[in-house]
Amino acid sequence: MTAPDSESLRLLVLISNLGSIGAAAAELHVSQPSASKRLTSLERRLGLKLVTRTRQGCTLTPAGEMVADWAQQVLAHIDGLMNGVRALRAQHESRLRVAASMTIAEYLAPGWISALRGAVADIHFELDVANSVAVADSVRHGHTDLGFVETPVAPEGVSVRYVLGDRMVVVAPPDHPWARRRKPLTPTELAATPLIVRERGSGTRETLYRALATVGADQVAPLLELHSTTAVRNSVVAGAGPSVLSTLAVATDLAEERVVEVPVVDLDLHRPLHAVWRAGHQLTGPAAALLAIAMRTPR
Repeated sequence: MTAPDSESLRLLVLISNLGSIGAAAAELHVSQPSASKRLTSLERRLGLKLVTRTRQGCTLTPAGEMVADWAQQVLAHIDGLMNGVRALRAQHESRLRVAASMTIAEYLAPGWISALRGAVADIHFELDVANSVAVADSVRHGHTDLGFVETPVAPEGVSVRYVLGDRMVVVAPPDHPWARRRKPLTPTELAATPLIVRERGSGTRETLYRALATVGADQVAPLLELHSTTAVRNSVVAGAGPSVLSTLAVATDLAEERVVEVPVVDLDLHRPLHAVWRAGHQLTGPAAALLAIAMRTPR
């Protein structure tokens, strides 16, 4: 004997309360023939006669009365279960865990978050700022609902969506010798110069090193290795040395001449910015809304 389904039990309880298969069927929004068929199937499954049909309606047999009482208790527990699940889903859908690599977190995510708060009421937002490798790991292990990375090659083991393109530039303090050059740098000259760089695992550093390797130039040891884009940018502004940073990070400094862009030939420093989320999962609710906002970022 297999356990009856909840809708069959609900039908029996309604017949007990309403005294009619037709009335019970209407309450469940099914046809009367369908309800009769379900009741017959329930009796066959349990091996018991549950309902006696008369011209005036239906009455439950003694066995039917006992089963209906037990069914009512079971349904109360099921309803409690579903109410709890709905509450948990509502709580989960109102909380969004996002991880973003440094440049995105510092220069793009604030605007995205502001737009999301305007579109989705009462959302609890958590933003974890890390390098691109750490962001991808957080997504793979289910610690993050949605991530944004800056690596030139999209990470494996996650679902990926292209968001927009970014361009990196060589920047130096205004009093640096490169600021007075008449000719652009060559990739070899850039690679032979100690730079202020991000830590290993950052998309900014990986983009630079991959671009140099593509043209056969290996970067020498860094001048400074720092763990945030802002720290690298501040060091360049303070005169510590040159670096390669996203235009997102230095646009204002370039406009106000706190740093100087140094042209470099034959080196592609463009990179894609990607959204990533757990493989095999579909984005819904606030996560899907945030991705849609990010996708609308002006190119």
